[in-house]
Amino acid sequence: MKRRLLTVLLAGVLAAALTGCGGSDKGGDSGSDSGSGSGDSGSKSVKVAASATPHAEILEEAKGLLEAEGYELEVTVFNDYVQPNEVVESGDFDANYFQHIPYLESFNEEKGTHLVNAGGIHYEPFGIYPGTKKSLDELAEGDAIAVPNDTTNEARALLLLQDNGVITLKEGAGLNATVNDIEENVKNVEIVELEAAQVSRVVDEVAFVVLNGNYALEGGYSVKSDAIAYEQSDSEAAKTYVNVIAVKEGNEENEAIQALVNVLKSDDIKKFIDEKYDGAVIAFED
Repeated sequence: MKRRLLTVLLAGVLAAALTGCGGSDKGGDSGSDSGSGSGDSGSKSVKVAASATPHAEILEEAKGLLEAEGYELEVTVFNDYVQPNEVVESGDFDANYFQHIPYLESFNEEKGTHLVNAGGIHYEPFGIYPGTKKSLDELAEGDAIAVPNDTTNEARALLLLQDNGVITLKEGAGLNATVNDIEENVKNVEIVELEAAQVSRVVDEVAFVVLNGNYALEGGYSVKSDAIAYEQSDSEAAKTYVNVIAVKEGNEENEAIQALVNVLKSDDIKKFIDEKYDGAVIAFED
């Protein structure tokens, strides 16, 4: 098995693209030319910049609900992670929906923007999936568990293993945790670190794999049906990596923004998310 895992490791290419895209094309439904609601609580339109999946899809579902509240929702899809923040900062758009809080904070620091979180909507959970074993009750001395090797994803994987009693991490390790922070490992589990895209490919060689939602789907897993365990809304990772509605500072209490957030956190949208994404996307509960 070790020879096979080494082969996978060497074959894997380190994923370096956290955010950047060279292209900045935008498309999708830009709605009418009616005025933006930025800084104007009297406006009846709300312009939102979004990524295509799942963000714009969720917003499209919300249009009718928001219309019932008296607001027209205009959604424009962007294919990069820079312009959606720039157009909110400039006031051309009222809000965006594509990013988690660490990226928002990093962008503000690097670009000098003034964007804030107006409401957490969804997160994309990490899950523990079966490899050669189907239940954590079957975990035996020396079993191997494959996890992603990049900093953020490895920490989330280790925290999930800790939450499910497999290991114990040093106090305060949190979302910076690495294998060096494992304090207790009662069953001497071997943590196999692989490039994220490679983890699902070794399911026949390890007891369990720990994957985020998109790689789980690519690996043929149903998050809802196949995950042995996954991050809950009250987990440190979910609270940190929740995808948010972002607005320019000072607009978070705007009536139109509040109406948008309330609709996106409604039971109707929660049901849509649950049914459409099979657990790969989960509505965030404050």
